[in-house]
Amino acid sequence: MLRCIDLAKKGLGSTYPNPLVGSVVVHNNSIIGEGWHHKAGEVHAEVNAIGSVKNPALLANSTLYVNLEPCSHFGKTPPCADLIIKSGIKKVVIGTTDPDPRVGGKGIERLRAAGCEVVTSVLEEECASLNKRFFHFHLNKRPYVILKWAQTADGFIAPESREVKGKPVWITNTYSRQLAHKIRSEEQAILVGTTTVLDDNPSLTTRMWPGSSPLRVVLDRTLRIPLHSAIFDDRAFTLILTEKKGTDFGKAVFRTMDFRNNLATQVAEILGKEGIQSLIVEGGRRTLQAFIDENIWDDALVFTGNKNFNGGIPAPQLAGTLISEQLINGDKLQHFKNQSS
Repeated sequence: MLRCIDLAKKGLGSTYPNPLVGSVVVHNNSIIGEGWHHKAGEVHAEVNAIGSVKNPALLANSTLYVNLEPCSHFGKTPPCADLIIKSGIKKVVIGTTDPDPRVGGKGIERLRAAGCEVVTSVLEEECASLNKRFFHFHLNKRPYVILKWAQTADGFIAPESREVKGKPVWITNTYSRQLAHKIRSEEQAILVGTTTVLDDNPSLTTRMWPGSSPLRVVLDRTLRIPLHSAIFDDRAFTLILTEKKGTDFGKAVFRTMDFRNNLATQVAEILGKEGIQSLIVEGGRRTLQAFIDENIWDDALVFTGNKNFNGGIPAPQLAGTLISEQLINGDKLQHFKNQSS
């Protein structure tokens, strides 16, 4: 099962809206086939694992391991449960059941009805953690929200004033920024507010790391952001949330919302309806604090550089459980968890 989890991780960032799944086929205590789900729309992990077995005659006396319950419905690909049955495999070991109501135990039922021995809940906690975004989305109908910001050693996220508008003031080093881009490549969407766009003109893409750029979500209450801003380029899709009437163009789409109350809750509801399973919030203090105050967050990644601003915009106030801490060539990255989410 640990091998299934390792294989599944290879698809992180490319399988949305599908979960991360890895699978291995074992014969006489040796792995004879393995695979993972590479990309949404392509075949699933079990198909790749079974297809990689060089001698199909061994399948009848083999066990298939998979970290998530095999699907039992027709989507863009046929049901994996049917393929397992057809292959002759008589034993299937599953990490967790699938929270998607289209599956939700039906895959297990189909396998057992066909005479397969099914073992469930193997490394269940680890398998559920692997697909925390997928599980959270289906159980809570909103994205898994990751807060992320960089702060100085003296606790500020921006200086009191800046000499040049439209360019960021870097707090962390190149290695930390590269890691931030890797994190972007693993999530489905990223959000900032108007002030961040006007001050920094960010592109919000994965320029420093291979992989897909997330959907850019921008809060622009009165449509103040100039159309020549980097967020409107064609390197990624952009969703603008506003109170005004906007006209879609290129890769930019406008949606209206009420900015007066429960901003974070509304954003989570809108993105949930759009099928967005994970969201990085990289906005300024006001935006980040809104998600904290409304308790619409699950993880927080706080980068601390070795610079001091001696004043400016203070970092958000967060009460979370520290999960891990690491040094990045002089910078510090702390990972906090919201235990009440």
